[in-house]
Amino acid sequence: MPAILRQLLTGRDNQTHDVARWLAVVSFAVGLGLTIYVTVRGQPFVLQDFGTGIGLLFVAVGAAIKLKEGSEP
Repeated sequence: MPAILRQLLTGRDNQTHDVARWLAVVSFAVGLGLTIYVTVRGQPFVLQDFGTGIGLLFVAVGAAIKLKEGSEP
């Protein structure tokens, strides 16, 4: 795994994978994929709704990372 990806997806020790960070990456990829799928099918895409959802996702992930920082190795 490239160093930058390892730093993004693991805890402080760069060895222990962080479930909250993996879920954020997977959620973002799924959201982007669904957005592309809907747009290709010719259905309307509301950028404001997408932005609100992703913003709330990032706030929730940030809070999850902050709440569990005391339990990291």
